[in-house]
Amino acid sequence: MGKNTIKMDKIIVKTEKAPKPIGPYSQAVWHGNTLYLSGQIALNPLSDSLVVENIEDETTQVMENIKGILTSQGLDFTNIIKTSIFLINIDDFNQVNTVYGKYFSTGFPARETIQVAKLPKNVNIEISVIAAK
Repeated sequence: MGKNTIKMDKIIVKTEKAPKPIGPYSQAVWHGNTLYLSGQIALNPLSDSLVVENIEDETTQVMENIKGILTSQGLDFTNIIKTSIFLINIDDFNQVNTVYGKYFSTGFPARETIQVAKLPKNVNIEISVIAAK
């Protein structure tokens, strides 16, 4: 590291308010004042079962998992600055957008929505976010 480089440590987030990781990753990581949340799927943290009956319920569970991580860190949806949405079927965009929109009121984060070939556990949606204090 150069003399003008500032080293910031990362802090690993672990909460029961969201599903446990299903691989070698953390639920979220703090770096400075920025919180990076791993992609969330519709895994219910209480029952450890997938919620995949329909895209609306699946999206709601994903957003509730995000909310669980945020609230465990004293944050809420107003702290989100960037969202990435991954969909198996882009035709689900309108339904996902309707559910997603219920979690925000103003100051919407930057966002992209991408259609992908496959997601973990064969779910239909995964969302990751970046939040800041």
